[in-house]
Amino acid sequence: MSTPVTDWQPASLPDTHTLEGRFIRLEKLDVARHGDDLWAALQGPGSDPKLWDYLPYGPFTERGEFNTWLSRHAADTDPWFYAVVDQATGVVDGCLSLMSIVPAQGRIEIGHVTFGAAMQRTPKGTEAVYLLAKESFALGNRRLEWKCNGDNARSKRAADRFGFTYEGTFRHHMVVKGMNRNTAWYSIIDSEWPELQKAFEGWLDVDNFADGQQIKGLEAFRTL
Repeated sequence: MSTPVTDWQPASLPDTHTLEGRFIRLEKLDVARHGDDLWAALQGPGSDPKLWDYLPYGPFTERGEFNTWLSRHAADTDPWFYAVVDQATGVVDGCLSLMSIVPAQGRIEIGHVTFGAAMQRTPKGTEAVYLLAKESFALGNRRLEWKCNGDNARSKRAADRFGFTYEGTFRHHMVVKGMNRNTAWYSIIDSEWPELQKAFEGWLDVDNFADGQQIKGLEAFRTL
């Protein structure tokens, strides 16, 4: 629907400041500081064997190849990569990025979500997404996107849980690792964020956890 956008100003770009949460913090990716932990989390013993199934790179059998991949992303401005650092231990458990950054239109995406096994099914992954969503709208964006392979059930479930709205599937969108990729598109828009932010913050609150387990699910805090 075409409606006036009053006093529109382009969004700001992300910068290198650290995004602080309760369980984790997001630091701008730096190979020297984060490389060893990420190698252990993503390729070491006990790492998730399905982690790389729907990513356009990996798995990596050689540390040199991994470092080349990491260095490229650390130097990129789009995607803009963050390391996920455990607040209690200081250990890096994964990485993710802001990407498809279009300040003139106020559009940005969360992508390259690469969480080690220690992050999965813990509050840390949810808080990482919350911190990037919060930052995205604080930068002045109107629209936050989430895209994934149409076969990636885990990512699609996550998008639904986080409150993204499914917008459709782009058929024959890409060829990834020699395979056709149909891409599922999701979004949150700025008018929806305040209510979703309250839900994230309610879920992450200390009173919603007992013995490390959630009391109420994230969806229970939403009214949208």
